[in-house]
Amino acid sequence: MDDSPRLWITPFAPLDAERPEVLLALDRTSTDPGEQTACALLDRGHEGEEGVFYLLAEDLSARYARTRGRLDVTLLTGRDRPIRDLAALAPDPLDPTRAVLLRRSVATDFQPAEDDGEPQPVLLVDHVDPVGSPADLAALFTRGEAGVAVVRAVHHP
Repeated sequence: MDDSPRLWITPFAPLDAERPEVLLALDRTSTDPGEQTACALLDRGHEGEEGVFYLLAEDLSARYARTRGRLDVTLLTGRDRPIRDLAALAPDPLDPTRAVLLRRSVATDFQPAEDDGEPQPVLLVDHVDPVGSPADLAALFTRGEAGVAVVRAVHHP
């Protein structure tokens, strides 16, 4: 898998300029069925601080895996979610109650932090049209043109 131009390990200045985050960009205009489904599920989030939403793991969760100097992030949803076209998505080979929405990978030695045994969440940043960098995402968020969803993550060996 090639480095994803839409998965970054970097501080996200609008939230915390010091802590590295796992940022996954989602384009609301994408034609990819998994990305469309993920964007539809973002609307089910519960707002915390302004513009930041928290999602139930049944709706969206992420799984980390480390392989040969890469961090892989798989975005998952429950197979019982009431959304159209869910049957067309591939089942998760590790958990048949989940469906795989997308997978992205980046070459890095970054290891997600843990808090009480739980890996740090993935930040999904939804926006319209392609972006080229985390700075672009931060600018969109600051202008109110992007939202951030905090998604629970788990490790997989």
